[in-house]
Amino acid sequence: MNKRISRRDFLKLAGGATLTVAGASLLPQFLRRTLLPEKVVAAAGDYDLFFAGTDGWFYLPSGGALDTPYHPDSLAEAPFTTYIFGFRNVDGMTDAQRINQKQKAQHNAPFMWLDQFDPAHPKDFKLQLTNLGLALRPDLTDSHTLHWHGFRNVIPYFDGEPTGSVSVPVGRYFTYVYRPRDPGTYMYHCHVEDIEHVTMGMTGIVFVRPLQNGNTSLYPSGKYAYNDGDGSTGYDREFAMFLSEIWLLGHWNDAHIQESQWYDFKADFSLLNGRVYPDTLLPNSPINLAASTHVLTIQTDANGDLVTNAGHENLQYQPHSALITCNEGERVLLRFANLGFREASMTLAGINVRVVGRDATPMKGRDGTDTSYVTDTMLMGAGESYDAIFTAPAYSGGSGSSGLGYDAYVLYNRRYTQDDDTAGGTQGQRTEVRVYPSGTLGAQQYLNQHPDDSVA
Repeated sequence: MNKRISRRDFLKLAGGATLTVAGASLLPQFLRRTLLPEKVVAAAGDYDLFFAGTDGWFYLPSGGALDTPYHPDSLAEAPFTTYIFGFRNVDGMTDAQRINQKQKAQHNAPFMWLDQFDPAHPKDFKLQLTNLGLALRPDLTDSHTLHWHGFRNVIPYFDGEPTGSVSVPVGRYFTYVYRPRDPGTYMYHCHVEDIEHVTMGMTGIVFVRPLQNGNTSLYPSGKYAYNDGDGSTGYDREFAMFLSEIWLLGHWNDAHIQESQWYDFKADFSLLNGRVYPDTLLPNSPINLAASTHVLTIQTDANGDLVTNAGHENLQYQPHSALITCNEGERVLLRFANLGFREASMTLAGINVRVVGRDATPMKGRDGTDTSYVTDTMLMGAGESYDAIFTAPAYSGGSGSSGLGYDAYVLYNRRYTQDDDTAGGTQGQRTEVRVYPSGTLGAQQYLNQHPDDSVA
């Protein structure tokens, strides 16, 4: 039986007399753990979704001012450049396929959504999490959790904050139970060694759809951001926009068995849906539409690995597009979540948006007063989320004169250091809103649908 003490636990035990005292209390915990780094215990019980935590590699542009001894990482195999931790959706896989996902994490983590808890038809949502371990760093036997940031009324046992709930050791699994009573946009992340694990990529977006959905008398699509009662948050299309950051030295240190002082964090790359511009404009990886009931599911091969688009193999573990597409006159919901460490200033040049929710809270006063507001720029701090709706302007044909067939508007972080990460290039938090003539695009079938997606 392979039992390991992580470097972090070792440091906790170090130091003269402290070693004796701490060792007496901590060593029994290690002896009680059965660490099975090459085996995932079979899934047990009832669950709606199954995630796995592990490590992996992904791609960031090279050849610019940020090329240093730390980037691209010398341990990375082309076309990848950067070491990460992350989550994967392993729902529907066999045990052998799940084991194969070790060192195949994605960034950012899968887009996830739930329906609001309905007291008339009560059903808990259950998410099972397993820990595959770190292939590159078997010495780091960190447990993992899934902490739903901002979630109200959480039972502490399922909160994911490890000192008051349960964390998942390597080779084990745990099922979280939720009753999502408050619609809106949230985010989730691992809360063990949370600064490191968040920075390394164990982050994702999650949102709750309201009970009002399906009511076509308030808005024709029957889709809403909140239970507004008047259709004011109705929309035709929705797009998730997840903001994150990469500190190259921190990622290199974890790959090369070096400690990081995380208070020295410096964001070298700012990402939108796990990519930098212009990769943000590219399609999603091939979508498994039938399986996309609670999470945007990417097609997998016989071994369970993510399938990617031909010619874009570098984006295999960055499957989410950030391109926003719509027909003129449609209402579009943008769900923003910021799990970077810096404030973002997201601007939609040429189109005003109405902010209808912040931090999964509708913009209404206690007396029902409408506090939503119109703007073209949203200032969002670390850990904040925004729900914003815009009505697509009339198609002008301006871009169409060059054969594109749509009008393009830029959505970007107007903080220069987060929009332009490398000298001579705009490789940061930037994407486009593309407005087509009426009737060009069919009804949206899934979150963040891209016109060039491959769907099965």
